[in-house]
Amino acid sequence: MVSLEMRTDPSMGTSLGMRSDARRAAFADEEARWQAVKRRDRTADGAFYYSVLTTGVYCRPSCASRLARRENVRFHASPAAAEKAGFRPCKRCRPNEPALADRQAKAVAKACRLIERADDMPSLDALADAAGMSRFHFHRVFKSVTGVTPKAYADGHRAQRVRAALAERGSVTDAIYGAGFNSSGRFYATASDLLGMTPSDFRAGGTGAAIRFAVGQCSLGAILVAATDKGVCAITFSDDADALVRDLQDRFPKARLIGGDEKFEHLVAQVVGFVEAPAQGLDLPLDVRGTAFQQRVWQALRKIPAGTTATYSEIARRMGRPKAVRAVAQACAANAIAVAIPCHRVVRTDGSLSGYRWGVARKRALLTRESTA
Repeated sequence: MVSLEMRTDPSMGTSLGMRSDARRAAFADEEARWQAVKRRDRTADGAFYYSVLTTGVYCRPSCASRLARRENVRFHASPAAAEKAGFRPCKRCRPNEPALADRQAKAVAKACRLIERADDMPSLDALADAAGMSRFHFHRVFKSVTGVTPKAYADGHRAQRVRAALAERGSVTDAIYGAGFNSSGRFYATASDLLGMTPSDFRAGGTGAAIRFAVGQCSLGAILVAATDKGVCAITFSDDADALVRDLQDRFPKARLIGGDEKFEHLVAQVVGFVEAPAQGLDLPLDVRGTAFQQRVWQALRKIPAGTTATYSEIARRMGRPKAVRAVAQACAANAIAVAIPCHRVVRTDGSLSGYRWGVARKRALLTRESTA
């Protein structure tokens, strides 16, 4: 069962935002906090509070009040700490009360639980009523918080249930209806994108799917390149070449894995050449399999120029989903096509490196080579 405390949409990969501990880490020093106050950064709300000596008031970072002079500003870990220091809460942003974003997130979480527990998709009116909002306002808030509409969330959750049911039920049809889809036609129309193959092949563990692969060596260790007829579906790194092959087998236990021929070896050499010398570029046909949200993130990653980086929050803002920072990070972590989908170019807000599927050392090496190319 998917929990909104960890992530939101079970197949779209969206998020309610960073956890409070992650937010505090992003604003650990006073300069980062001051910059957040200057830009009235809502993502900093809850990570810290600031007070103004000349007014005796403390606020949230996002408060729309007139910006104070830096020398008059002090920072606090909590409302209690600010009040202990002698400051009173701002009447405009009400920092001693739950933030609007938190109240909206709680309402959306409640709606998601209702969707997940229901056999049939609840009506928009019913969900809005449970959230205490108007129909229009609820739809806008839900999409703002999760990055998808209530209907898309419901479809994504059902698709996840289909994945589990395909392994348990006697037929594909039983699995589809058992997961809450009222129309098998509607499910089959999107099955390939959701599952990466037909429902029957997914249920059979990839039976019938032909995946050509080869393992090579580069300065970052062993590298596996795999492709279907549509394009490259995996580029992975490891210190253990056998582990790379086992991982591919685990993903498609009944697919036909075919060793690469001379033509395919040339493709591997092209990938290795890019790893060693990024300036030569890499333009490959890709067979990208993921949720709609993941694919949007991966598309955004491919637009980051070599030699530059972007933060998770920047990617979220570029996608028009500023609150989906953690979901962007999850999509980066789920990427199985290294370098061609350059998730190594995404860094934390403070510029530090973390969260690379194949190790931070490889991420640092790739960025260093691109910056000096």
